[in-house]
Amino acid sequence: MLTIDPAKRLADALGLDELTNSATRVDGDWPGELWALMLDTKTTFDDLVARYAATPEQADGILRNRLYRNIAGALSGTQEYMAMEKLHELYDEGRFELIVVDTPPTRNALDFLDAPRRLTRFLDNRVFRLLVTPTRAYLKAMSVATQAFLRTVSRVVGSEVVGDAISFFQAFEGMEEGFRERAQRVQELLAGDDCAFVLVASPRRDAVAEAGFFAGKLSESGIGVDALVVNRLHPRFGAGSSVSEGAAALRARAASLVGTPLAPLYVNLAEFRQVSEREEAHFADLARRVAPAPVVRVPFLEGDVHDVDGLRRVGEHLFATPGEEGAA
Repeated sequence: MLTIDPAKRLADALGLDELTNSATRVDGDWPGELWALMLDTKTTFDDLVARYAATPEQADGILRNRLYRNIAGALSGTQEYMAMEKLHELYDEGRFELIVVDTPPTRNALDFLDAPRRLTRFLDNRVFRLLVTPTRAYLKAMSVATQAFLRTVSRVVGSEVVGDAISFFQAFEGMEEGFRERAQRVQELLAGDDCAFVLVASPRRDAVAEAGFFAGKLSESGIGVDALVVNRLHPRFGAGSSVSEGAAALRARAASLVGTPLAPLYVNLAEFRQVSEREEAHFADLARRVAPAPVVRVPFLEGDVHDVDGLRRVGEHLFATPGEEGAA
């Protein structure tokens, strides 16, 4: 289990005081082994620098650079790319049969998926190449213009900041190809048969619209949805029994029983049935869009899921066999 959410919800649910950037085994009475970790963007970035640096001195120069220390954990897109890097690292190790990644909410999850491509575009950017390789022969003719540009920037942000930036990018010389190749392998992993995408959404109209947007973006990237989990559904009370009619029919029956003890009960059942029908209608189109991916329904539980017992209850619905409660 890999979460990139800095909140402690996963650790709390698993009964742990904390999670680190390294996989921690979770003790429990389940078959097999369960391991969990929480992404530490800065540590993952440091490990990546050490891996691709040509020498320990090059790695040390980058890690001690003031600009690097400021941006390694805060630069826009860094967290998303490092999450992809951590996923690839765990996959490459071959220690685990299944790796589950808890992504950010839908719109931010798109940044998570696009991170490898954005890194490649950045490495190919002309300004980056100017800064990282200013002494190469084919750039000598541009040195005057480059120096003028840097002088202008220095007046705005200060020469010390510019100096740190130049030192930072020059320290990366020769490492770009390693980052580029890694990003390409991550992209291939995401689009490959070993990777599956599960959409999780509540049955609210806005949540379903977000999930539909995400499914569309996945489709544009040539990636399909492997399952749709609809969470916190109101149950369809009486389904499969003598009172399996729709809300309108139940109201009609209540009207025919006015003055009897059954009338208010049928009114109450009709109201629950209307809520259930409305929720089903909200995600019906999304279910058709992701077909033939299965749709799994997880009902409202009597309490929040905040511990292993709660996770077990969710699991009972997620992995129910066809025909059982919670199955598609």
